[in-house]
Amino acid sequence: MFEAENIPSEKKHVVSMRLTNNDRNGMQNLSSRLFIRESDLYRFAVNCLLSKMNHLNDEGNRGSDLLPLFVNFRAEINEFLKLNKQQLYKIINAGNAHPDKLVSMEDIELLLLSDMALRNKLIKIREALAFKNKNTSVWLQHYFDNKYHIEISEELPEFILDITQECDA
Repeated sequence: MFEAENIPSEKKHVVSMRLTNNDRNGMQNLSSRLFIRESDLYRFAVNCLLSKMNHLNDEGNRGSDLLPLFVNFRAEINEFLKLNKQQLYKIINAGNAHPDKLVSMEDIELLLLSDMALRNKLIKIREALAFKNKNTSVWLQHYFDNKYHIEISEELPEFILDITQECDA
């Protein structure tokens, strides 16, 4: 009797979302190419996103701990989520980030810039010039790594490790 209460619910929920015709056609074409149902592809996409952004769910990750994640998703966050600097500041610093991990508003603003605007801004930051790189995200990550003393951890998701390892090459 008690065992049934501990079994996680596998109940599925119906969710409605708005997609452009191009996105919907892309999902239909991809699911057809993979010989799977379109709904399975949507579930796969959601699970991939949740997996890649799981670092954000850990309440212990605050401030500079979250910078690699946001550098990696910078373009997508700007295009799809349309977060402003105050929202992103609250998300990253969460009101109670340790003082050593507190990310400045100026650095959060860097996450919201287009690649060209970001390059122009990084050129003006003396401390960032030492890490200049053709890849703007790599340049930004190295600047953040140095400024906030971010250490590459094996606990970080693989896609973040790939970025940081690419920086070292």
